[in-house]
Amino acid sequence: MRLLDPDVRASPALVSELLDPKFTEIGASGRHWDAASILTVTSTGSVVPESPVVVSEMAGVVLTPGVVHLTYFADNSRRRAWRSSLWHLTETGWRMYFHQGTLAS
Repeated sequence: MRLLDPDVRASPALVSELLDPKFTEIGASGRHWDAASILTVTSTGSVVPESPVVVSEMAGVVLTPGVVHLTYFADNSRRRAWRSSLWHLTETGWRMYFHQGTLAS
């Protein structure tokens, strides 16, 4: 949820704390992202306080100790997508290793 917070997204340092250095994403658009390209997008105000992302149907499954698969439905100004991410526990806390979005009708 912190990655959807406009204040966190506006700070490359805060976003970097939550992403694994080897982070990759397959976006809902089909585009492939890495940590550096995501930092560029998040710092441009892709989520604003006036129109927060609405999250529902969140579920997490522990795949192995220290690895969690998280799924949820996100509505970002009527751009609706199913989201899936893999998080792993590091010495500095939880970091997202992989993320994928699939647009929903």
